[in-house]
Amino acid sequence: MKKKYFGTDGIRARSNSEKLNGLTLMKLGMALGQYFKTGDHRHRVVIGKDTRLSGYMIEQAVTSGLLSMGMDVFLFGPIPTPAVAMLTKSMRADLGIMITASHNKFEDNGLKIFDKDGNKLSDETELKIEELMNSNLEKSLINSESIGRAKRLEDANARYVEFLKNTFPKSQRLDGLKIVMDCANGASYISAPLILWELGAEVIEIGNSPDGFNINENCGSTDTRLLSERVIEEKADIGIALDGDGDRIIISDENGHIVDGDQILGLLSLDLKNRGQLLQNKVVGTSMTNKGLEKKFNDHGIELVRTDVGDRYVKERMIQENINIGGEQSGHIIMRDFTNTGDGMVVALQILSVLKSNKKNVSDLMKFFEPIPQKLINVKVDSRDILENEKTNNFFSQIEEKVADQGRIIVRMSGTELLLRVMVECETEKRLNEISDQVEKYFS
Repeated sequence: MKKKYFGTDGIRARSNSEKLNGLTLMKLGMALGQYFKTGDHRHRVVIGKDTRLSGYMIEQAVTSGLLSMGMDVFLFGPIPTPAVAMLTKSMRADLGIMITASHNKFEDNGLKIFDKDGNKLSDETELKIEELMNSNLEKSLINSESIGRAKRLEDANARYVEFLKNTFPKSQRLDGLKIVMDCANGASYISAPLILWELGAEVIEIGNSPDGFNINENCGSTDTRLLSERVIEEKADIGIALDGDGDRIIISDENGHIVDGDQILGLLSLDLKNRGQLLQNKVVGTSMTNKGLEKKFNDHGIELVRTDVGDRYVKERMIQENINIGGEQSGHIIMRDFTNTGDGMVVALQILSVLKSNKKNVSDLMKFFEPIPQKLINVKVDSRDILENEKTNNFFSQIEEKVADQGRIIVRMSGTELLLRVMVECETEKRLNEISDQVEKYFS
């Protein structure tokens, strides 16, 4: 059975559309309440959100549905996704909900949902919830004296900051470091600058004035131009950019050069290996992970285990093979020694710890491997069935034959948008540009 509402990372759609309007969201809250209400204890749900205007509407609609099923709701307000996952488990909640569309612009929104252990829901669970949404939920409404209660928790970000401090070595401080911190006008605007300052750093804040509309707009991990400019202008040691919900990280070195998730994954994996803490001597990447990183890992006796694109699949493989680090080129890095999900600030603190220990410039530290030339092409399409088109399939088959001798091409639909993502990787820039031009011309 095909899911109607849930995609590869929860629910995501245009705000106030069929998937994401008040009526649908109240039904979702009711379905979640019915599914997760097991046992005789007082049931609780924690809800966080990023800074999108539509977050108010979604928060109230979902809360209404949950309360009508007898669930108590704790509202965090703006807070990063990884904080919601952590606090779901810490507060012994039955489930956690993060209202966010991650790196998308403000027009979109969505929900990421976690079980009591802070894990994202399985496909099977999501299907069952959708079945409940389409059922006669009114029959399950509880009596008036059992309606749940909603409470706003004012110290949620403070709890998260204390958690972050405990991931940083107690013997270290960030004194002497000047850091440009880009919060993408999103969910991390309270916690990210605060943790860096409390650990001793001089912090220059950008992307830190959310107004409901400017999340991810010309800032954050998906647009690092301002980050690079400010790092150079301020003569900072490092720049850190998060996405709208705080689970991804991209770095700028002191020269304004951008460092992606593959380089970050390489640095932190080798650090774990050198300290004897890299479980199985394996690291999880995806089909998009640069072949240059794989070759470098091989030189150090580390095996790269590839999986499908998406943090859910990365984490599943990590659990299956008892691997403690994995991630994506986009900067979504999971470090299971600290947390169950990608956390931009946990990763940032580990990078800063390595930086302080090695006493090197970021530009020297982050050159872990020489990447093989890659290009990512995003094509807007009208249907998710584009890859079932015979003509399009034949075209990509021909392209695969052309690059087979010195590279590869990965074609997939975005899990959250009507975008066809085409990654071309070739040994030479010339060949890369030739293949990329052919792809762009085909869809023009």
